[in-house]
Amino acid sequence: MDPDRQGMHARWLAWIPLLVFLAAFLGQWPLVANPGYFSHDELQWAAYAGMRPVPWVSWTDVHVFQYRPLTFNLWLLLSRWLFVQPVAFHALMVAWGAANAALACAVGRRFGMGASTAAAGALLFALGPFATYTDGWVGTIGDLAWLSCALLAGLCALRWPRPSASAIAAAAFTALGLLAKEAAISIPALLALAWWFDGRKRHWLMATLASSLVALAYLALRSDALLHAAREGTQYTVSATHVPRRWLEYQLFLFVPKTFETSGTLAFGINRYVVEAGILWLAMLAAIWRSTPRVALLFLAIGIATLAPVLPLAGSANHYGYGFAAGSAMVAVAAWPRARWWGRAILVAAALACLWHGRFVIREMRRVGEVQAVFSPALERALRDSHSGTLRLRPEPGAESWIFSRLSVDAVEYEGMPIVPHVVLVPGDAVADFAIEPGGDLRPLH
Repeated sequence: MDPDRQGMHARWLAWIPLLVFLAAFLGQWPLVANPGYFSHDELQWAAYAGMRPVPWVSWTDVHVFQYRPLTFNLWLLLSRWLFVQPVAFHALMVAWGAANAALACAVGRRFGMGASTAAAGALLFALGPFATYTDGWVGTIGDLAWLSCALLAGLCALRWPRPSASAIAAAAFTALGLLAKEAAISIPALLALAWWFDGRKRHWLMATLASSLVALAYLALRSDALLHAAREGTQYTVSATHVPRRWLEYQLFLFVPKTFETSGTLAFGINRYVVEAGILWLAMLAAIWRSTPRVALLFLAIGIATLAPVLPLAGSANHYGYGFAAGSAMVAVAAWPRARWWGRAILVAAALACLWHGRFVIREMRRVGEVQAVFSPALERALRDSHSGTLRLRPEPGAESWIFSRLSVDAVEYEGMPIVPHVVLVPGDAVADFAIEPGGDLRPLH
């Protein structure tokens, strides 16, 4: 290839991360156009953001269980600006998720992956069920933020491979990630994996040490709160006995069709779908191993590194697996160039299953948002017109109780109207004031 054509080719390749960003954003367009919200969290923080004065979260109170001042203050600010415009709010979240996919692509390219391979891995991550759930729910700002920090720490070490620069960037992004979410404690482990699998270079070692010092300082400040502070929900109960089940849920969830949340993967025991998912996962691991054993080891190791903070918890969740999804997708596709024909067939099958599952999650997130956009205003009107002090709501057949429980029983207020404790969901045979129709409308019963 002549020098001019080589230069044009290099310039075109430099645009690959931007193309990944655009493809990921457009691929999640139904989430961008979502007219409503997913759960009580969005309503709750919008209520806080509407207070005067705004109850900004302390940056120095390290003794609370959820010390996430960067996440919570950003959430308050964005809710104040964007809550009344759900499409704008969702566009921002999806753009952030697409930016993380572009960063993953850029990191893959810096590690020597081909342009098409890195782009494929980044898009599998962005359009899979972990990321589509995370990008579509405003309550996951912390997950988006800590993964951005992890990717930027790695990208800085690859872009400026000098020990001092890598160490400074790693320390800064680890500190920033820990201000967003506790899951950023994974960043030192991820940097250590980069050091081990990338030739044990000194700049990776310095980055790992600097990140580890920040993480150790964080744990020294926060250990008492993490172990003993009051938890908001039983899902935060910690036990080593939870680890095997949690690990299996995160591994198999990608390939269990029509399972909306990770917690549902094993909810009905070892059924046909779980067995099929297990077979596909084992076949994928075998294909990666036959391609390059080091890549297979990295695939397993990166799963442990990204999931370690959440494996001991009593519950699993899609957004807890967000970092795992990014790392595993990029590592899995790295096996493609050396995979045999049967290995490539398995990788394609795994990729299609992941994308199919991602589309299902997008549809469900959009459906819940459409229901919320109808239900919450209807509930607010019914509360304003009520003279009894408490409304009893009865879901009609086809109206999924879990959606309305999150949006009423667990919600603080909506548009200035208090919801808790003025709303009660009752079973189908109970006396009620309103029936909840499947689309979210409230029908008076007397």
